Amino acid sequence: MTAAVLRSRLHLMSALREATMAAFVAALLALPILGFRLIDSAQGLVLGYRYSWIAYAALAVFAGRFLLSLAVAMWNNRLPRDGVRQADRMAIFRRSASERDRIVGWVMIAAVLVLPLLPFTDRNIVDRATLVLIYVMLGTGLNIVVGLAGLLDLGYVAFYAVGAYSYALLALNFGWSFWICLPLAGLLAALFGVLLGFPVLRLRGDYLAIVTLGFGEIVRIVLINWQELTGGPNGLIGIPRPSFFGLDFLPGGAPSTFAGFFGIPFSPDQRVYFLYYLIVALLLITAGFVQRIRRLPVGRAWEALREDEIACRSLGLNPTTIKLSAFALGAGFAGFAGSFFATRQGFISPESFSFIESAIIVAIVVLGGMGSQIGIVLAAILLVGLPEWFRDLAQYRMIAFGAAMVLIMLWRPQGLLARRTPTVLLNNSVPSAGGRA
Repeated sequence: MTAAVLRSRLHLMSALREATMAAFVAALLALPILGFRLIDSAQGLVLGYRYSWIAYAALAVFAGRFLLSLAVAMWNNRLPRDGVRQADRMAIFRRSASERDRIVGWVMIAAVLVLPLLPFTDRNIVDRATLVLIYVMLGTGLNIVVGLAGLLDLGYVAFYAVGAYSYALLALNFGWSFWICLPLAGLLAALFGVLLGFPVLRLRGDYLAIVTLGFGEIVRIVLINWQELTGGPNGLIGIPRPSFFGLDFLPGGAPSTFAGFFGIPFSPDQRVYFLYYLIVALLLITAGFVQRIRRLPVGRAWEALREDEIACRSLGLNPTTIKLSAFALGAGFAGFAGSFFATRQGFISPESFSFIESAIIVAIVVLGGMGSQIGIVLAAILLVGLPEWFRDLAQYRMIAFGAAMVLIMLWRPQGLLARRTPTVLLNNSVPSAGGRA
């Protein structure tokens, strides 16, 4: 038996073993989520069973994991081995992973853009997709603080609330449009991020997490008790909706309305689709900005701070400025998301900004892989999108959520798509076989 045949068999056995474990985990996760359903009968609600769905989910995961393992093994066999160091082979693998992420990113963008145009898409699907994209935007902002700068923030929902209430108060009291209130709300949230950054400059680890958690609760309690400004527990209603370049989405054939200007019949779905593409545009701008700033000196400073703060100081970098910039930018993106949430709902209250929201956003960043934009999208779909489809099993949703987090942290402790490697390397060149490093 040749070495190549033996190596192929080992790869095949390893792929089968990994696929079997992945299918087993998928079956356990699918049991409470897909295996049960509530049936309305003459005797009331009856618990039904869908074991075939569990089998389908396990088979799909088995096939996907098996093919992925084989593809990785085939790629590793293509890497040069003679005369090339292990570090150089890893550089080739990192470069291929970056190209893969780029392709997957463009595929995701295309899928998001064409989703409302698909024949099976209805208003419900678009509305749920909009909710998922809001959390993707929140995860992108928190990824700056947690994934890039390495600062654990458990009170991120406070900036989300500041953005939402800033937009609502400015729009209600001054009558300003969405396009004016949006940047102002982001700036106010960024200001709150700087105010939070100053007291925690000397904190790290668990102490930083406790302080940020307290900050989030302080903001929520202030919103509840300052009734003259925020409406207290009742919240704020009648928040203005955005317009399409001055065209409102109202019934009637007036030229000042969207339907009347374009000469089309009015439909309530027009506002839903407009809000969907609006959050898509905001998310693309946010993701593009984050990807660009990661390659700038401030982005590399965040990564240096994440890896070792003492070494960061020894290089002449100022940790104070680095931390404040991370808090400010992350909070600003949360403010933008909060503004969109307020205008989409038309109503906000302190109950929308509880600690569970911060926990979900942190879970999205950690589960997706700290530093990975594609991982955030996948984690948001798993943690926000899928539970929306299974609201019939409300009593099982949190059990399934906790079990999924535990199992995935055991299976993939670094996250689904972790990107802890530095954005810029000192030596990106890969020598040819037989060459010198």
